[in-house]
Amino acid sequence: MKITEIRIHLMGEERLKAFASVTFDDSFVVRNMKIIEGTKGVFLGMPTRKMSDGSYKDMVHPINQEFRKYLEDNIIKAYQDELAKNPQGANVQPAAEAAPAAEPAPVAEAEAPKAE
Repeated sequence: MKITEIRIHLMGEERLKAFASVTFDDSFVVRNMKIIEGTKGVFLGMPTRKMSDGSYKDMVHPINQEFRKYLEDNIIKAYQDELAKNPQGANVQPAAEAAPAAEPAPVAEAEAPKAE
């Protein structure tokens, strides 16, 4: 499985830095991954669902550490690239200066580690 596209939507908030949508093999997309500022830097949070008891459960998640690293490395790099293009940290501009919204540029394909 390889990543064929990563889209980053910068949020510019104190802890929630961005949302990411990742497409695999031009066939399957996972939306609402979160890039969060933690005490040791940014990390990737999986999409969650609030349960009836108030707790949150991941809706999707990597099965092994190797794929988690591959996913996180590629998404964090795409986030850093997007942040370099927009250092203010958000895709939102003041209304007076707003330009037509453009889709974030797709990130080049990345090959996933092969399972042995």
